[in-house]
Amino acid sequence: MRILKNIYKLFVSSIELGVLLIILANAWVFALTNGRTYTKISKIPPREIALVLGTSPKMRSGVSNPYFTKRMDAAALLYHHGKIKKIIVSGEKSKGYNEPGAMKNYLVYEEGVPEEIIIEDPKGFNTYKSILRCKNVYKGKHVIIVSQGFHNLRALFFARNNNMNALGFDAQDVNKPESYYRNQFREVFARTAAVVYYILGISPD
Repeated sequence: MRILKNIYKLFVSSIELGVLLIILANAWVFALTNGRTYTKISKIPPREIALVLGTSPKMRSGVSNPYFTKRMDAAALLYHHGKIKKIIVSGEKSKGYNEPGAMKNYLVYEEGVPEEIIIEDPKGFNTYKSILRCKNVYKGKHVIIVSQGFHNLRALFFARNNNMNALGFDAQDVNKPESYYRNQFREVFARTAAVVYYILGISPD
């Protein structure tokens, strides 16, 4: 009986520590990125480069992914308002799948962005890699990161901890409640993982 009680106490303590870690990690991310994300084009200061984080251009059903199109809308808005001079589209490129290519085509043919200012990064396999490659490969330290707001916080956490002078411009979120709450819930744990990786000095895969 005593063994069961000890196991139960250990289980409860583990849950409490886990909850505390989640709270502290997310608080750190919010504190570090506070005041560095924008939703209004008139308010955001200009930067040399916009880094647009990739996502699939299509849903599983084959229809356009609204997260994708809203990010392209936001990136084009930055360009047309003179807030940036270059755009890096960063995402996964593999056999039969090309996020950066789709992003570039959409910006050129649907948003009227000049092709010559767009740089394709085909090795942005996750948020962390996109941030690091922006800094190390494309020499972009002064950037505006473009994604939905829930994602931008984690991206800015990575950027700020890599000494980048980064801001976030939040693309319009998707209004479907199931998508919104699912992404917000998932991102709580993703931000926690980002903090743990940073503390331990581990590069996320």
